[in-house]
Amino acid sequence: MRLSETDKLLIDAITAPTRAWTSPRFYGLDNIPADGPVLLVGNHTLVGGLDAPLLLPEVLRRRGRLLRGLAEDVLIGVPGLRDFLQHFGIVRGNRHNCMALLRRGEALIVFPGGGREAVGRKGGQKYVLDWSGRTGFARMAIEAGATIVPIAMIGGDDVYDIVFDGQHPAMSPLRKVVEAVGLKSNLTPPLIRGLGPTLIPRPERFYFSAGAPIDPEPWRDEHNVEAAAAELRDVVRKALEEEIKFLLAERDRDPGRTLTGRLRGLLPL
Repeated sequence: MRLSETDKLLIDAITAPTRAWTSPRFYGLDNIPADGPVLLVGNHTLVGGLDAPLLLPEVLRRRGRLLRGLAEDVLIGVPGLRDFLQHFGIVRGNRHNCMALLRRGEALIVFPGGGREAVGRKGGQKYVLDWSGRTGFARMAIEAGATIVPIAMIGGDDVYDIVFDGQHPAMSPLRKVVEAVGLKSNLTPPLIRGLGPTLIPRPERFYFSAGAPIDPEPWRDEHNVEAAAAELRDVVRKALEEEIKFLLAERDRDPGRTLTGRLRGLLPL
C-alpha cells in the first residue's frame, strides 16, 4: 500500500499539533528493515492515540515504510471513521488481517498488552508490560517469517493523572456503556486530568526507541508451537523492557523533558 503526496501532507498536518506540543525524539529507527515482513511490537501507553500516530510519518520519512495498524471492532464499526482509518492503512484487528499483511511483506505495528496496558490503574506502575497469555504476535511472526522489532514509547503515561480508574465505583455508568458496546468492563477508560483540571495533556516530551531486530527463524522448527511462541514472546518482552529502561534514563537526564525546559533551552546564555 502506498500513500499519495496529499495523504502524506495530511498526516503531517494531523500530527503537527502533537509534535509541536511534545517535541518527540526518536532512536534506533534504522533498526526497522527497509523491506520484507516486519512486526513492530510496542508497549501501550495511557494515551496511545496521541503517541503512536507520531511513528507513522517518522518511519515513512526515515525508512520509506507505511506502518499498518490495527483497530478495535468498535472503531471499525463507525461509518466515516472506518473509511478514514482504512484509507491510511489501519485494518480491523484480527489474525486473518495480520497474517495477510505480513504475507504481503508489509510492516505492522501491534501492542500485545492492548487495553489492559492502556487503561491503567490509579496508583499503578507506569510503563509496565502486561502480556500474560499473549503469544499471538509471536505465533504470527514465526508462521510468516516476519522480523520483530521492539518499539518502546515513553511520555504517554506522563501527560495525564488518573483521577478515578475504570474500576472505581464512580465509573459504574461508563462501565455499563463499555459493556454495552461489547467490550470487557476491565477495559473501561479512567477519568483523567492534564493541565490543571483540564483534559489538555501536559507538554511532556515523547520518546521512541526501536530495538535490534529479532529473527523468528530459530523458533520455526520447534514441534511445540505454543511453547516456541511463549519463548519468543519472552525474548521480545525482555528486549522491549530494555528499550523502555533506555528511554526512561534518556528522559530523566533530558533538560528539555518539559515545555519549560525546552523554552529555557532556546534562551541565549
